[in-house]
Amino acid sequence: MTGSLMSIKNNYKMKTLIIIDVQNDFMPGGHLEVLHGDRIVPVINRIQNLFDVVLATQDWHPANHSSFASNHYDKKPFDKIVLHGMEQILWPDHCIQGSYGAEFHPGLATKKIAAIFRKGMDSEIDSYSGFYDNGHKLSTGLSGYLKEKGTKEIYFCGLAADICVYYTILDSINEGFSSTLIEDASCPLNQDNFNDAKCDLAKRGVRIINSNELFL
Repeated sequence: MTGSLMSIKNNYKMKTLIIIDVQNDFMPGGHLEVLHGDRIVPVINRIQNLFDVVLATQDWHPANHSSFASNHYDKKPFDKIVLHGMEQILWPDHCIQGSYGAEFHPGLATKKIAAIFRKGMDSEIDSYSGFYDNGHKLSTGLSGYLKEKGTKEIYFCGLAADICVYYTILDSINEGFSSTLIEDASCPLNQDNFNDAKCDLAKRGVRIINSNELFL
């Protein structure tokens, strides 16, 4: 390889898109629905070809997961408990392994998705981030995959913007990646929480853009 070609290769920034949890249970009518969550699907489909690598995460819980309210006596969804020393919101049963609710939204284009990283498989601990469980004890392997590909720049979108997207971006920053949130390709469970999350991400150097900016 000539010096000029080597220079081009070394300076090229591979753009990676990570699609977070665009699954049926987070869609309107799902067990843990995000209001208007289905509206982001066409946006995500429209931008995928702008990226060198497209990856996805998938909540993939066993039915006995400790984060489910149904697995705690006298508890209801959205109650809070302390689980293994950490505050845990108790959720409605969702994204159970092999269920329809755990599948990607049928309208999501998946042909360009190179790899899927499943999370929340340990019944004893939740996993909001696509990189680690909430205790940062077990890696999904996502960081190693990205670094092996030479990725330095990651764009994020998906559900829910104030929870799993937010925590995945936090871990992305800690892993040393340049991180960008595509806001109109993401949707929050709670808008107020998302506003706080965006402020926090901006302070940490995360870019927050609209998908149309990708075409400029």
